[in-house]
Amino acid sequence: MHPEPPKTMLSPDKALIGAWLIALVSTLGALFLGEVMGRTPCVLCWYQRIAMFPLAVVLGIACYLSDLNVRRYALPLAIAGGTIAFWHSLLFAGFISEAIQPCTLNGPSCSGEDQVLFGYLPLPYLSLAAFCLISLLLCLSVKKEQK
Repeated sequence: MHPEPPKTMLSPDKALIGAWLIALVSTLGALFLGEVMGRTPCVLCWYQRIAMFPLAVVLGIACYLSDLNVRRYALPLAIAGGTIAFWHSLLFAGFISEAIQPCTLNGPSCSGEDQVLFGYLPLPYLSLAAFCLISLLLCLSVKKEQK
């Protein structure tokens, strides 16, 4: 007799709830940084917020309705936001020339203390991680077919 392997896969509902919680925490965190701490987001941060804020609402409604088909319209948002976050992370790390940096000299900068949380966590990296996790969890929120 072979013992049954442990079940480590997330259920589709739990994956969807996880994606929503990440989007919600990211949205609330961005609002806290901007409205409470007074940190003005750069251009790329705004674009990432344009993708993240609707995800918090759409995924929340999908969780409430147990709508696993939300992937169809949430995954493109997560991928678009992740792409912008990846570009922003490359800018922050210095892999992309400043000549093509979209931030202005008199506005918020893509590099500096405004883009770091707790002194060592770069916001572009946190955003990239959030979008990647949301995308992964949305891919895992597929209902298994009955045999």
